[in-house]
Formats: sequence, structure tokens, C-alpha cells
Amino acid sequence: MEEEIKAEFNKIGFALDDEEEILKKCITFCINYNLKPSELVSSWEVYYLNRQLDGSTVQNAEMDGFLLHLQNEQKDAVFKEEPNLHIYSSKDVDMILNYGEEDLKEEIPGTPTDKSLKLYSDPFDSTPKSYGNGYSSGKPSKLVTPFGRRSDKFEVKFNIVNLSVVENNDDEHDNGNLEDEIIKRAQPCKRCSLMVHELGLDPGCRFMYDRIEDRFNALENRIRKHATALFASGLYEEPMDPTVASQRNILAVGMICCDGEGRLNENSIMLQSSVQHSGGRNVRLDLHNLNQFSIFPGQIVAIEGQNPSGHCLIASKLVDSVPLSAPAAVNQHPTKKQALDQDVESTDSSYVQKEISALIASGPFTTTDNLLFEPLTELLAYAGRKLPQLLILMGPFVDSEHPEIKKGTIDGSFDELFRLEILRRLQDHVEYTGTYVRVILVPSIQDAQHDYVFPQPAFDIHSPNLKDQIVSLSNPGIFEANQVKVGCCSVDILKQISREEMSRNPADGTPSDRMSRLANHIISQRSFYPLYPPAEDIPLDFSLAPEALNITSIPDILILPSDMKYFIKVLSLGEGEEQRKCICINPGRLAKGEGGGTFAELNYQGSPDKMNASIIVGSENSLQYKISAY
Repeated sequence: MEEEIKAEFNKIGFALDDEEEILKKCITFCINYNLKPSELVSSWEVYYLNRQLDGSTVQNAEMDGFLLHLQNEQKDAVFKEEPNLHIYSSKDVDMILNYGEEDLKEEIPGTPTDKSLKLYSDPFDSTPKSYGNGYSSGKPSKLVTPFGRRSDKFEVKFNIVNLSVVENNDDEHDNGNLEDEIIKRAQPCKRCSLMVHELGLDPGCRFMYDRIEDRFNALENRIRKHATALFASGLYEEPMDPTVASQRNILAVGMICCDGEGRLNENSIMLQSSVQHSGGRNVRLDLHNLNQFSIFPGQIVAIEGQNPSGHCLIASKLVDSVPLSAPAAVNQHPTKKQALDQDVESTDSSYVQKEISALIASGPFTTTDNLLFEPLTELLAYAGRKLPQLLILMGPFVDSEHPEIKKGTIDGSFDELFRLEILRRLQDHVEYTGTYVRVILVPSIQDAQHDYVFPQPAFDIHSPNLKDQIVSLSNPGIFEANQVKVGCCSVDILKQISREEMSRNPADGTPSDRMSRLANHIISQRSFYPLYPPAEDIPLDFSLAPEALNITSIPDILILPSDMKYFIKVLSLGEGEEQRKCICINPGRLAKGEGGGTFAELNYQGSPDKMNASIIVGSENSLQYKISAY
């Protein structure tokens, strides 16, 4: 069994630190929980991804945490077999001890009341409303939960990069009363202009009409536009048919694909060219002469090389991006822009400074042990002190993977949960902060209350009084704030590309930043979702505004939430005077399991060289927050 466990770890690329000790513990786990070596290693891979561990070595120090993960998996399995079973724990004892007689009296059934709540007509209380079977409480939460146990909300440490920032001690706000906080809170910046790029995805639009013809046309158009842009740049000759035998060097443009099931390997790489150049035929691609490359299925590339036999194109150069001087969006469908300020169109744009401040967070917005949405409450409290111009929130808001949502035990619809627990909190926040703050909402395909399709239309939010302050975008979405162009997509494309990517690092051992490389693929391919075929859980619909996935111009800021480790990267594209820089942000998840997660804070002043960007991290043990600046 030791050899089997070791072989399974090696199969997925993991080495063992203290091999003898780790294998002994793994054998014990297999015996105690009746697991096969393959099942044990599969559970380790899930634990590794959830904890966002670095490196490919199994550390002995992680075995205790892995044991707890296995115990939770066994408990979840028992719950699935016996859904009505309740296992009592210390939380139940704390709940009984902390709740007094007054709390028990509230459980006495009373006269039925009208459940219909007018979302925007009634003022929002300072305390959350009760919802369903106690998933959100109207009284101060005495129920001891891992997230609610925190005493210090934030531990802020600034590491100044390019901007001079005055350090704020947020603990002073926590110790003061509400009136002092209102008096002491910083004044917000000037209200930013906002212009939304409408991508043809209207709320309530029809989907599930995807045809083979739509998929074919979408892929063909991507190859054709890429080839036209390369030729128009003047740096490359006109593309030719890569399937024709030739002794001279040619340039071929096509899509990387695999010749069968499974991941790419050196013997399964195919290049599918366009109908115009090769009738849509594909040819085997040999990359052994290249010093370095990074490819994945669906990637559009240009290959310089020879095909002496007509059966295999031997590459001597691979170009995976379009030159910035080239018109990347040839015959691109024009996107409409909706100005959300009456004075934006009449104002001379040359006087608008490209400066914004923003907080960026991605769901889930509540921990897995309840539906109290405590992380969202703490985020809004932090935003109430910092007063950024933009609060960018990306789904899932009502997470379809949440244990209570999956069980279907909530008393009410998913839409009611979204409006009561999310929108009412946001309404209260913007009423408290004033008209200077805007909230941007981006849906997710994991949102239980929204359309399960990608690309995804915006939320249908009826808020006549706050339509300029709470704005919903499509997924993916693009908007401009003070002429700073921001693109965002809540689908975890980074993680999906990382699973399918095949790369070769330089032979000289030059280190490669994998996160930057993955993010660069999105920009170089000019697409929010360049992967094809899509991941199994992505409902990609090419009949629904395929231009919504295109990136017509390089954004200043690109937001790509992912389960992979949070980061803020400055991506450089092009060389010399044509070089462009783009800030790519993965804010992580606001809630992780039963604890707090991460979110990002950004102060941008015209360029990546003039910005402060921070990831605010919740400690897993103490659940305090600290800021790591980039």
C-alpha cells in the first residue's frame, strides 16, 4: 500500500517531504476511513486546492489539516445518506448557553404576517432581517460561528509602493461609537463618471438556442480576425495553408486543439486553420524546436515553419498575440456605451483625470456554516470607513454550492434571499455613504437566482431611486470610470486554463511567473474566454452575443476572480514605444469555508506606475485581516 500511495502522489506531480512518516499516516487514514490510495490522493488534491498551498511537495506539517479535511468529508457523506441526522457539537452548547429566555420566547408561533416585502420603499434597518429558518438574525448575533468570533476586524499594515498613503488605524473606529465614527470618517473622493459598455446581453434574453453553426462561425471568425490583424500589422506575410506539403517556410494561423480525449501532450497537438486557407482541415504540430512556449486548446496562434511531408507542421516560431499596432478587431461589432451621468456626454473628456479608488470582492459572500452574510457586512463596514468611489462585487451572491442552498432548506425563493440579504444591505450602504459611491454588481454562473448561461446577462434590478449608484453589468462586463477602462469576468478562466495548459520553460532556467503567464493569455487572445472546448461546467452559448466575449482594446484594469491564490500583477504587452501595461487583479474569495477570505483595494492614478494596490487577507487562525501591498 505504501508503494501505491507514493505512486498515486507521483502521478499528479507531488513529492513527499518526510516520506516515511507521511506514508505511515496515509496508511492509517486509508484504514480508518476505508479509502483506496487513489481516493486518498484525490482528497489530498482537493485539500491542496482549497488551502491554496504553494509548491508540489506534500509537507508533514499539513497532515493534521488533511486529517480534518477527511473527517469533514466523511461527515458530509453521512449527511447525504441520512439528511435528517444532526451531530451535536460545541456550537450547539454555545448557542443554548448564549441565548436567554427572551430568545426562546421569540420562537413561540404567532399570528401569520404578510411575507411580501417592498424592497425599495421601506427604509432599511441597521440590523439584518430574519430570513427563513434562522439563517439571518435580527438581533445581535450571539450564535458563536468561526467568522463571528473575531474581536479585531482588521489589522492594517501598509507597504507604500508608488503613492504616499496616510496610515489609518481602523481599530480606533471599532472602539468608538457610531456617532464618533460618522464624525471621524474620511470625506469621499469626487463622484466618478461611469460609462457601461452594452454587449447585447439584455436581462431576460433568450438562450439555449446554441447551434453547431453558431459554434463553427464563432471559432472561424476568431481565426480569421487574428490572421487579418497579423497581416495588417505589416510584420508578417499573408497566412498560407499549413496542410500542403512545402519545403519553404510558411506562416500559418489557426487554433490549437487536441487530437483526442484528455490533455495536450507533445504527440497530440493539432493546428486547425480557417476555412479560407485550408478548408477547415487540421494538421499535426511539432514544437520540439521551440525553446519555450505556452499553449492550450482554443488558443489562436501563428506558426512559422515547414511541412515537408504534408502531414506535420514543424514549427520554428510561435506567435500567440496580435501586435498592438494591428487592428485586432477587424469588422468588430460596435459596442454601445451607456453613460450613467447626465453631464458625462456634455463634459469635455480631456479634463477628466484617470483616477479611481475601488474595493473589489468576489463571492461567496457568506460562510458555509450559515446564511448570515457576515463577510459582506464586514466588507461594507470597511467600505464605509474608506469610502472608495467604486465598490465592485462579483458573484456568486447566492451560491448554488452553499450547503444550505444545495439542501433546499431555506424558507423562500433564491430571488427573495438575494434581495433581502444582498440588495437591502447595499441600499443601506449607499444611503449611508452618499451619492459619491457607486456599487458595481457582476453575476456568476453559480448564482442560484440567475440565468445559468455564459455569457450572462446583467441582474434585472429595479431600483429607480438608486439606479445611478447600484449598477449591474453583464458577465463578462466592461465599463469606464473616469476614463479608466475596466474589464471583469467572474468565470474562473485562470484555473480552467491552468488545467489544460501545456508549457515549456527556457532551457537556461529563467524563472517564469505562472500567474502572469495565465493572465497574459486573456489579453493576448483578446477574449475573456479563449478556451475551447469549454470546461464541463461552463454553459457556453455562442448564440448569445458572441461579441460579448471579445476584448476590443486592452483595458487598464482586468479583474479575474479565481480559486487560485490571490494576486495583483502588472502585465506588459508589446515592446518599446508601443508597450502597454494592464493591471490584472485576482481578489480571491471573500469567504472561504467557515472563515474569512480576501478582497482587494485599489487606488489608481492614471498608470500602473502611480497606484497603490493591496490584497486584504483574513488570517485563517485568528480571522484577523492584514494588508499585503503590491
